[in-house]
Amino acid sequence: MFTTTGSRGLYKAPLSKGLLLVLNGLTVMLTLLPQYQELFEYNLHAVIQQHQVWRLLLGRLVCLDVKDAFCSSLLIYNFRIFERRFGTRKFASFLLGTWCLSALIDFLLARAFQFLFEYEVEELPAGLLAPVFSLFVPFYLLIPRMPVTQVLGHISITNKSLVYIVGLQLLTSGPFMWLLALSGLISGGIYHSNFLRLQRLLFIPVWVSRIGRFILEPIFSSSEPSNETPLGMGATLDIQRQQRMDILDQQLLLAQYNEARRNTRPQPQPGLLQWTRLFPSLRQRGQNRPPVQPPPEAQTQPSSEPPLLDNSPIAEEQVALLVEMGFSRIDALEALRASNNDINMATNFLLQH
Repeated sequence: MFTTTGSRGLYKAPLSKGLLLVLNGLTVMLTLLPQYQELFEYNLHAVIQQHQVWRLLLGRLVCLDVKDAFCSSLLIYNFRIFERRFGTRKFASFLLGTWCLSALIDFLLARAFQFLFEYEVEELPAGLLAPVFSLFVPFYLLIPRMPVTQVLGHISITNKSLVYIVGLQLLTSGPFMWLLALSGLISGGIYHSNFLRLQRLLFIPVWVSRIGRFILEPIFSSSEPSNETPLGMGATLDIQRQQRMDILDQQLLLAQYNEARRNTRPQPQPGLLQWTRLFPSLRQRGQNRPPVQPPPEAQTQPSSEPPLLDNSPIAEEQVALLVEMGFSRIDALEALRASNNDINMATNFLLQH
């Protein structure tokens, strides 16, 4: 079910692949060499009392618990869809911003817990846990739910249910994991909402992104998967997974399209997601669309159809199929153009809008 949140594995997700390989490799090494685990403990008491600031870096990167590393790896693999959709730089900026914010919020929550219950929190679970929990914010807001089945006739199971279950498993793995989870959710909400223009303050510079592209991306990049499928049962399962992947990708595009329709400002929005650049040809579709102006008399071949892009020919049989379903020809042409001639995605656009 994790593969339903994005197709083609780790293709176009080098940062997610690098985090999975490097952090899990360090976890395995520290498991085999337990004498070095003390260097990677997230000890708040040592940071405050002994001024060991380096623990904020080492203690908030590598998981010392194999179960925490496994659950967080599953979540990072699932959330790779954000890197594939919005780019590695924006995805890395989100992780960096929430990592810095959660470091401050960890201390504030620990102080609040000590003030309320008179108990000092000396050590927290180590690892890249708070930024992983922060990714649940865009996951909840941006990824649409797709019903899969029902349990007992009333409890709906969606494509997002298993992700929340893994997050709950990670939440209950330690006594103070809830503090990191709360810190991650708060930092994710603050950064995602661009509170105090934090997205302009905490981000990956362009020159750093270029260095990573030329040095690290060739190491962690994945080749484009082949469209060929093996014979037998494997082919059937692969086709079913690919169909679920494509459906979710289409639903994410629909969510982006809905956001673009609600945005009436002409200038681009600052922040992590540039919604206003999506599907410009569909914004004027509907009953409020101004009538098509008749062509000038000097034109030799008058036509009531909108001009098509030279590089986007539209098959006439697809237009005819949508017209037979009850949609107007103009709407069908625009939906096919915006969906890159994908008949299924164009049908979704027309049915939902």
